[in-house]
Amino acid sequence: MKGFAMLGLNKVGWIEKEKPAVGPMDALLRPLAISPCTSDVHTVYEGALGDRHNLILGHEGVGEVVEVGNLVKDFKPGDKVIIPAITPDWEAVESQNGFSQHSNGMLNGWKFSNAKDGVFADFIHVNEADGNIAILPPEITIEEGAMLSDMVPTGFHGADLAEVAFGETVLVIGIGPVGLMAVAGANHRGAARIIAVGSREICAKAAKGYGATDIISYKNGDIATQVKDLTKGKGVDKVIIAGGTVDTFEEAVNVVRPGGIVSNINYLGSGDYIKIPRVAWGLGMGHIRVVGGLMPGGRKNMEYLSNLMKYKKLDVNPLLTHRFKGFENIEKGLLLMKDKPKDLIKPVITI
Repeated sequence: MKGFAMLGLNKVGWIEKEKPAVGPMDALLRPLAISPCTSDVHTVYEGALGDRHNLILGHEGVGEVVEVGNLVKDFKPGDKVIIPAITPDWEAVESQNGFSQHSNGMLNGWKFSNAKDGVFADFIHVNEADGNIAILPPEITIEEGAMLSDMVPTGFHGADLAEVAFGETVLVIGIGPVGLMAVAGANHRGAARIIAVGSREICAKAAKGYGATDIISYKNGDIATQVKDLTKGKGVDKVIIAGGTVDTFEEAVNVVRPGGIVSNINYLGSGDYIKIPRVAWGLGMGHIRVVGGLMPGGRKNMEYLSNLMKYKKLDVNPLLTHRFKGFENIEKGLLLMKDKPKDLIKPVITI
């Protein structure tokens, strides 16, 4: 099979590999719609996972089942399925302990383009198919379904980690596609005021559509100062970090109230340490929680989130600004995510 791969740091291209073997509980898919992600950019151009060679990229997509193992009960060839970015080992102790994302080791539930080849290939291998893929409802297009792989669950997980409650004021830092879904998630959980941080007009417009009440730009000065001005010095109940760097935590802790939560869903591709301001953190005793988490994977999460789209509670089409057809456009989509032109939110490629 052919696949679009990281050949080394700052190097991508097409390679040939053997078609993956299918174990008794596994499935083999062919891609129908795929989407490059900023995580792929971090992997290739920042070396966030180290200097990988010949690693097929990609972890977002919808596919058609080609083959299943003899112990797979719920899927058959021809089924159109959502492929979650996170495909845990469900029998692992960590999974039984509630952290399937880290089954058999830190971040090891994230397999595609990390622990094994990703979805930018002629064939996609999925472990433990019955627990890790979900039927794509006919009401959802394959392009929309690709957003269920990572963008929707990661953004909503940010709102879950922050424990957003009715009537709260929430700050979302970064309104790329994940941040926009964090805005939508906070809105679904009942946030009253959502302050979103972003500089591109297309993202600001989408954020308002998903429930943001205020838009500020880091280009207009210190985020914390702007938030304090908007809230008359009170700050916010919760912060969701969906963009920025290791230094962004300082801004977040500076504006969250005692008893608040700073929730990070941003892939930190560089930097050795995270900065937490001592005084703003109450000298270590401010009851301000700083948490971070990889999105939960698996079938149940895909099925439940797809229900929001199926029953018209969530529309991801505002994310889909660039649509392409054909494998040959994968690199074009990846470079769009790297360069982030003003008119981009998210590219999707149908095969």
